[in-house]
Amino acid sequence: MTLLPGDDDTIVALATASGRGAVAMVRLSGARAIDIARALGAFGGVTGGAVDPRRAQLVKLADPDTGAPLEQALVTAFPAPHSFTGEDVVEIGTHGGAVSPAVVMGACIRHGARAARPGEFSRRAVLRGRMDLLQAEAVADLIEARTQAMQRQALAQLDGGLSRRLQALRNEVIHLEALLAYDIDFPEEDDGPIAPERVAAAARALGEALEALLRTAPRGAMVRDGALVVIAGPPNAGKSSLFNALLGESRAIVTAVPGTTRDAIEALLDRGSGHLPLRLVDTAGLRDTEDEVERLGIEVSGRYLARAQVVLACGASMEDLVHTQQVVRERTTAVVVPVLTKSDLRTAIDGTGDGDAVPVSAETGDGLAALLPRIDMAAQAHTPGDTDAVIITRERHRAGLTVAHHEVAAFQAAWNHGALPAPVAAVHLLAAREALAELIGTVDTEDVLDRVFRDFCIGK
Repeated sequence: MTLLPGDDDTIVALATASGRGAVAMVRLSGARAIDIARALGAFGGVTGGAVDPRRAQLVKLADPDTGAPLEQALVTAFPAPHSFTGEDVVEIGTHGGAVSPAVVMGACIRHGARAARPGEFSRRAVLRGRMDLLQAEAVADLIEARTQAMQRQALAQLDGGLSRRLQALRNEVIHLEALLAYDIDFPEEDDGPIAPERVAAAARALGEALEALLRTAPRGAMVRDGALVVIAGPPNAGKSSLFNALLGESRAIVTAVPGTTRDAIEALLDRGSGHLPLRLVDTAGLRDTEDEVERLGIEVSGRYLARAQVVLACGASMEDLVHTQQVVRERTTAVVVPVLTKSDLRTAIDGTGDGDAVPVSAETGDGLAALLPRIDMAAQAHTPGDTDAVIITRERHRAGLTVAHHEVAAFQAAWNHGALPAPVAAVHLLAAREALAELIGTVDTEDVLDRVFRDFCIGK
């Protein structure tokens, strides 16, 4: 990739969250990183000293202009190319808080560094071949992960799982292009012309592989944000109590007054390894009302129902439960799980009711252990697959794969029907290859880099 103006500057940033804390980390990267740190008193100071790579040294930093003490810090050097960015990197561990790291950063800037832009350290790692674009995105996903499932997916992507899958698909495109090139350029060789069925079979297999990876996008969204589980039912059906019981804390106001919940309340339930995270939503009671505020809340409920993957249709009686299911099924394509709430107020469940319903009591906790597996099964039914398999988790991935799949499909149609000469049909394969290369970051596309790194935090 081409270096742009500023890519050779030595940069500095606070690599830990600002605010009160025990320690902070100031990170330098660039050709002058070690010299700047040495000017502040590291590695033997201005008199010079040996740099012991990757070994933390406790030093007293001082302003070289005034001699004023700056900080007592732990300084570690990572000489190029064996560093995160592939450049010389120095990490300065200071005391936490607002002042100590700011003082050290200010001294670094006065002596030749400039403040880093968001994501610039990771961007340099990509530019210098320390990671590809997908792995850089995984670094951001690790930082932003709100669930263990997302953290595991980010670690797998950082390890190169998705990169290897996309590189294999790109190699399949190149193989298909090679078949065409051989047929076009060497039709009279000893092996003879390439059988059209061989090209068609390779294109078909490639298209199916791209489609299979594209189908993981909904599951990727679930892993990233949680399966959308909407709790719906009439007022006073125990929805908010169930919401709180599933979370194990009081997040929703629970009263005996119908219409208490006027807006949707969201919370993320993460139960760890082997489970999809659940994005629980408590909604306003479904009923006809003249109250303007409550009516707006019910409209919000309808919008959530339209997007839900799972709906818990709640009712405190069998009559309410049957009615709730009818209303809900008119508004959603989600998997509906009937929930008979307030089971502690009944001495026995009526055998004439809905045998599929899960009886629960938010008051005693009865039935919650049976309800959670039902929710898991419903979420799995909506987007089947292995949570730990290679999946795509970003819109950029989906868009790039969609382009590649479309181009391969266009090539298949042209080839199977003989609509275009082979050299012209091969243009579709070139477009597919470039779309996959852009995903991995093996092409020099500056606007792609800008889109990826603009949302990174400073210092990463």
